[in-house]
Amino acid sequence: MALLSQTSQQGFQALLWKCHMFWPVLRCRQLFAASFSIPNRKKINYLSFMTSSSTSLPVDPKETDVLPTKKRSEIDCKEGKGWDEDTEEIPEGKFHISSSVGAAKKWPMSNILLRHKFRNVQPPEKPLQAEEWNKLREDFQFPEIFEEVMLNSMIRCNSPIDVAKSLLTELAKRNGDIAYNVLVKYLTLCVQQGQVSEIRDVHDIMKVRFKILEGGAYNLLIKGLSNSDQWRMALTLLEEVKKIMIPSRTCYESCIKAAGRHQEMKLAFELYNEMLAKDVVPTLDVLQSFFSFSRGMKGAELQKELFGILLYLRENQIYPHKTFMRSIKLWFESIPGGNWRGHLTNIKDSGQCPVCNHQLEDSNLTEEEYSNLSERIIRDVIHGTDTFRKTSPKEFEAFQTFVENRLPFDIVIDGLNVSHVKSRKKQCENLFDAVNCLAKENARLLVLGRKHMLMNSSNWKKEIMKEMQNKADFFFAENISGKHCRFVTRDFLRDHKACLADSLTRHLFRKWQRGHQIVFFPSAEGRSINFLPAFRYDCVVQTTGDTWHIPYKDVFEEKYSYQVPRKWLCIQQK
Repeated sequence: MALLSQTSQQGFQALLWKCHMFWPVLRCRQLFAASFSIPNRKKINYLSFMTSSSTSLPVDPKETDVLPTKKRSEIDCKEGKGWDEDTEEIPEGKFHISSSVGAAKKWPMSNILLRHKFRNVQPPEKPLQAEEWNKLREDFQFPEIFEEVMLNSMIRCNSPIDVAKSLLTELAKRNGDIAYNVLVKYLTLCVQQGQVSEIRDVHDIMKVRFKILEGGAYNLLIKGLSNSDQWRMALTLLEEVKKIMIPSRTCYESCIKAAGRHQEMKLAFELYNEMLAKDVVPTLDVLQSFFSFSRGMKGAELQKELFGILLYLRENQIYPHKTFMRSIKLWFESIPGGNWRGHLTNIKDSGQCPVCNHQLEDSNLTEEEYSNLSERIIRDVIHGTDTFRKTSPKEFEAFQTFVENRLPFDIVIDGLNVSHVKSRKKQCENLFDAVNCLAKENARLLVLGRKHMLMNSSNWKKEIMKEMQNKADFFFAENISGKHCRFVTRDFLRDHKACLADSLTRHLFRKWQRGHQIVFFPSAEGRSINFLPAFRYDCVVQTTGDTWHIPYKDVFEEKYSYQVPRKWLCIQQK
């Protein structure tokens, strides 16, 4: 620690990047595990299948079967997901087929194979009689999963409800029961088509048959009801879900949008703040809906809540897409008596907005912020992990000495990462191109690499490596640098950020990263490497009270930490 304290400004960044070089195994070991506990495919007596159409059957009030209390883990529904992906009824490996005598047969086919093997199955265009369904089932390769496959196809093809109902009616009469997840698939089709009366009927059947429902059924019921004039029933179901589990993002966002559509913004924000408190991450779609539904509405509290969403974007380094940005702009301009005006612009390299002449925040950390981040990186990232899995204490001490004995570097290059930028060129040639380009500015360069790069091979030519070492310092691990130092890599540094325990430190890390990471990519013709310098200004939502500056992207895309947008929305109050 004595060495570290002497180089808190120079050594922190070098140690961070050395740690990065030691971490490929840690990155690979990072696992996201999800366990699914699917309820047994509880059967429904055919007398219980009653809906609003003429094919409905009477309910047998004596039936008392209930869904087992064991439930599967909840899967949040993401934007763009297909309807049949709202509920994963069948676990990987084996699934169960209910029989009329109550025993569960096992069929050794994975859910993925089920989806793809029979993806081209076409459902009938009109309702069939029992004999017709029986004929189709007999001709099917795997009769045991006929209903599963056929309902999936109906969902995919958006078949008429009466077609699906004729299948379930035949199934109930033949087996005397309907499997729980088959009923859920029928519910999926009802929700997909906005068949509110059918959704309510299925809900009533399920509540009679089962004490509780699993998350996927609640997702569908709430989603279907929230898009109708029965939306308050969705709120009742949401309260029911809260008693047994944390509601999914789908449940919360369906209710939020329903409240927003009916101009009940106070209720919408109560649900939004509740989901944040439960660590349920909102989608950009629901965040955008707040601005769309609030257009032209008065109220200081409403304005405060919407400003809070903009600050949420800032704190989480979220960049709205163009459609979202337009909703923000229109909301500002619609505030009664607000006199807000928005303009699209590109910020100057100096960080000055050409519209309002406001200077954006500097991307550099203050001395205090840098010191705090340095301490946390050393404690949580370097000493707080099994760094020595990829190096020995002796080698790590050698690296510290290496940093101590050298002047601050201007740019640190992640050698192996950069060497893969163009797959058709040798790795040493890719790295050589990058070093040559960056050395033209007379910058002090440090390349972090592995010792195998020194061994003459097809990818690492000895003469090229020797020439590079005349232009840059190299540190090879068994195989930096001052506060001003920039770094070159396409690594997203997610592992480093994940090791930081508190949100404030993660925020400082992201800010440091935004202001120091140089993005690179091969040119269109593939002959050279292009570099996008790190911004001198901070690329996040920011405000002075009478101005807002919001960076945005043209289209929605997965956010990567170094891919900051070049376009901005400037909003100022006249």
